[in-house]
Amino acid sequence: MALVIFIFLAFAIAVGLLWTVQMMIFKGKWSYFIYFLALFLPFYITTLSVVFLATRSPLLVSLFQVSKELVVLIACLVFVIFQRKIFNYPFRLQSTDWFMMGFIGLAALYLILPIGQSSFLNKALYFKSILIPTLIYFLGRNTQFGDLELKRLFQIVFIIAIGAFLMNLVENFLLNAHLQQFTGYALFNAVINDIEPQGNYNLTWTFETAAAMKRLGSFFSDPLELASSVLMGFAAGLIWFLTTERAHQWKYLLVMLCCMGSLVFASSRASFAAFFLMIFFVALVFKLYKLIGFGFLSLALFVIYVVFFASEDFYFFVVDTLTLADTSSIGHVVEWVLALDSMVVSPLGIGLAMSGNFGSVTDELRVGGENQFLIYGVQLGWIGMILYISTLLTGIWNSIFVFKNSDNLNLARMAFVAGTVKAGLLLPLFTANVEIYTYVSWVSWWMIGLSINEYSRIQLIGYKNEILI
Repeated sequence: MALVIFIFLAFAIAVGLLWTVQMMIFKGKWSYFIYFLALFLPFYITTLSVVFLATRSPLLVSLFQVSKELVVLIACLVFVIFQRKIFNYPFRLQSTDWFMMGFIGLAALYLILPIGQSSFLNKALYFKSILIPTLIYFLGRNTQFGDLELKRLFQIVFIIAIGAFLMNLVENFLLNAHLQQFTGYALFNAVINDIEPQGNYNLTWTFETAAAMKRLGSFFSDPLELASSVLMGFAAGLIWFLTTERAHQWKYLLVMLCCMGSLVFASSRASFAAFFLMIFFVALVFKLYKLIGFGFLSLALFVIYVVFFASEDFYFFVVDTLTLADTSSIGHVVEWVLALDSMVVSPLGIGLAMSGNFGSVTDELRVGGENQFLIYGVQLGWIGMILYISTLLTGIWNSIFVFKNSDNLNLARMAFVAGTVKAGLLLPLFTANVEIYTYVSWVSWWMIGLSINEYSRIQLIGYKNEILI
């Protein structure tokens, strides 16, 4: 069975990769790399697990692993080649660009300098995990998509959101088990990542609550990635619901309901909070005050579900979360204290690959690791953390500006999703290494880049109008 699934996945990925590379190289559509990433990244770890289960070949696994970076690098190369006068390319840098370049420049400096106890290879691998999203941002920053091309990306986001919920239903009602228990996830982690099976389901502790209740991850790497990723599906469904004729709104309401259902199955506390934060953020910033009522209604329905209909395990999971009585909440606090202590002792940072849950960070050297801001703060110091936060906040702010001022409806929709997703992820960033969730991280950084591109155009038009006046 595993071999059949492997053949199907290998064929599907090969076809997608070949189509993408062909469009980029022969037709100059370098920006189409985002389609491949949006379709492949949600299934990334599941694909690697099935490949290893069927073949037991680390080499073959590594080929699938590098495919995502390969597509990005080819896109960068083709972008440069198709610029006939690359040295005359106009640069109108905005605040987000400056902060992003400052952040990646600082990381590059820490890669070269002899700082930290990690090996150069581990530091290089960690630097790659920062560099690729940066390249994706700058590719998005230079992307010129038409309405049809933007709609295609939205459609992919909707398909992923609905598909994830349908898989949750299969896991919960048909399998009564995690999908990862059948894909070779534990074997892949043990052999490739040197992570032994943990917990009551022989996966990792992430797949269960303190009371051993299942937390489902669908086809994503784990429940936390699922919970963070469906925020993007919800934001996309919401803006299409609000900007579509009444006769077609039901389709986007369905997308939002699927995303809310996946949040329940994932049982991620930070993402639950992020969901409500995102709703209130949208309502206040974009003056959609009816959403505040929707937010309170959703919260009331959730409370009613927990009190009257949820299982006893889920009930105590929520209660323990609110009272910080479970070991996971205490663990977060401990990790934050360790990270802050390191930042106080070493305000300039202790070097790359010294914090976080990325594969090149060894357990012996890890300091902190459950707060994205502090992870960068430990490694790159206070300056690195401030640059990262500034990139996020200016990206959110400028995306909001684009949503309000762009005359292109689909670009405005994309800016809406970019700003609200990054704002909604601010809470999960406090409790997880969210940037390793490649689907939501990479695609949303591309959306931010696209939004800043439109922001620059709007600013340029305003500047020209001032000159004419």
